[in-house]
Amino acid sequence: MGERERPAPKHDDPLLPDDVTGEELDAEARAELRTLPKDLAERVARHLVMAGRLSEDEPEQAYKHARAARRLASRVGIVREAAGIAAYQTGEWAEALAELRAARRLGAGDDSYLPVMADCERGMGRPERALDVIKSPEADRLDPMGRVELRIVESGVRRDLGQYDAAVVTLQIPELRDRRLKPWSARLFYAYADALTEAGRGDEASDWFARAAAADRDGETDAAERYAELEGLHILDTEEDEEDAEETTAETAEALGSEEEPEGGVAGAGDTTAPPAEPVADVPEIVTATDIQFKPADPEILEPVPEEAPEAPAVFLEPKTVEPEPDLDQAAAEPAPEPEPEPEAPAEAPGDEEPKDGD
Repeated sequence: MGERERPAPKHDDPLLPDDVTGEELDAEARAELRTLPKDLAERVARHLVMAGRLSEDEPEQAYKHARAARRLASRVGIVREAAGIAAYQTGEWAEALAELRAARRLGAGDDSYLPVMADCERGMGRPERALDVIKSPEADRLDPMGRVELRIVESGVRRDLGQYDAAVVTLQIPELRDRRLKPWSARLFYAYADALTEAGRGDEASDWFARAAAADRDGETDAAERYAELEGLHILDTEEDEEDAEETTAETAEALGSEEEPEGGVAGAGDTTAPPAEPVADVPEIVTATDIQFKPADPEILEPVPEEAPEAPAVFLEPKTVEPEPDLDQAAAEPAPEPEPEPEAPAEAPGDEEPKDGD
């Protein structure tokens, strides 16, 4: 629904769409606005809703909505907090710092905005004050997300001071080696790669830019471009190439259509019957890579392994010696040995007879 014509406002507050009612604001924020008159609270709530919607795509317009809400309700903490965040996103460091400090005084801002406040001090060229915020007792009460963001800011402060090695060491925290992706992983990897680059460690920086690009699923950083720059690669914009290809295909189809028109217009004055269409040969169906269905592999059937039989004791037998058989041909050729003569008994000599009894 389009915006209705309205009289020019006295202030340069941005116009509010009719579809924004203010009920989109969370219950806690609406509760803080109850201290205002009903009509004023509704208007402030609508500006806050628009500031939140436009914060990423149109930060300048979001900043205008936040300033309009601040003008209407400067004593409400949630309004000052929103104004501070909007100013920070547009680079208005001094205003952002002032608004966030005011929000903390009014009880709306909590310690989670310490990294933003430290970064504002850094943006204004005051690194020492930024370090004071980082080392403050309130920093110890931050949640894991806040602690990581504070370390990223501190690394930037160290680089501003020319302490490049210290900037690298500042980010060497356990979260850097966590194998599970966290909401802060992409920013942490990117900041570490950036610190390595400033320290002259390009090879390591390239590796961490690649990790940051893999972790940055929403495309919040330019990690892929930084990686390609270090590696000397060229990134092709596939979306533009596809659009150019579609335009070229459309132009080619139009050109072919105009060439296929018969010369002289209609073929015959009374011929209204279209020629029969030629039979088209069966065209094999084209299957794309995304149409392939992967089926789980069939379970492997393992055959039962037979139980091993008990080993029998081994018995070793001595081999029998077999005498070689004589060669018959050789035995026939050789003559049989003559038997040796038996020795004769010696003859008794006379006089050697034994004497008889009585002689």
